[in-house]
Amino acid sequence: QVRLAESGGGLVQAGGSLRLSCAASGGSFTNYRLGWFRQAPGKEREFVSSITWSGSGTNYADSVKGRFTISTDNVKNTVYLQMNSLKPEDTAVYFCATRWGSSYAYAPEVYNDWGQGTQVTVSS
Repeated sequence: QVRLAESGGGLVQAGGSLRLSCAASGGSFTNYRLGWFRQAPGKEREFVSSITWSGSGTNYADSVKGRFTISTDNVKNTVYLQMNSLKPEDTAVYFCATRWGSSYAYAPEVYNDWGQGTQVTVSS
């Protein structure tokens, strides 16, 4: 059974940085894609970024492009989301999720396994 555990959220001032981690266990992720999503209060869950476990095929939502960087550590089975130049509108619960296959995928419903989420709050 795949398990995902996010960490690294917190409270930061606008312009600051945070690094989120997603530790994966319970499977072999060679042919998987890992995605980061976020959900703000009263809003739908939205795509942030994704990557294959080999570290290729990265993509980003336009709203975070140039500020966020996704990466993998296959030894630790962990995926990171480095978030720089944070804005108040980045405030949300951030989730990681996996799906089988390396093709790009943006819709939350095509991801099968989810973590519990980590809160990111950016103050102005």
